[in-house]
Amino acid sequence: MNGDYMGVVSLILFSVVLSTIISGGSYVMGVRHPDSEKVSVYECGFDPFESARIPFSVRFFLVGILFMIFDLEISYIFPWGVAYSHIGLYGFWIMMLFLVILTGGLIYEWAQGGLEWA
Repeated sequence: MNGDYMGVVSLILFSVVLSTIISGGSYVMGVRHPDSEKVSVYECGFDPFESARIPFSVRFFLVGILFMIFDLEISYIFPWGVAYSHIGLYGFWIMMLFLVILTGGLIYEWAQGGLEWA
């Protein structure tokens, strides 16, 4: 049984050693020229040191909705495509319903101006 896992153990050991060498080399050979812009705190596109009572823009939430739409779509379409030959007509129409709902969310996002960056 111990011999069965030697390939996996050697692969993990090789990965750890290689990533340590690459990270260490990057740290040692990397050029560091910090300026005020590089070391400034960045959080959600606005200065975090302002008052906490400033309301968020609706655009922030619309971008979040847009991300969720495409993230869910990809995470469900890939397994559906892999198992397409096994799910039959019922699985096809369920996925079409899912895509219609996601397309409705995208149309709502578009109507609200979430795709306009200007």
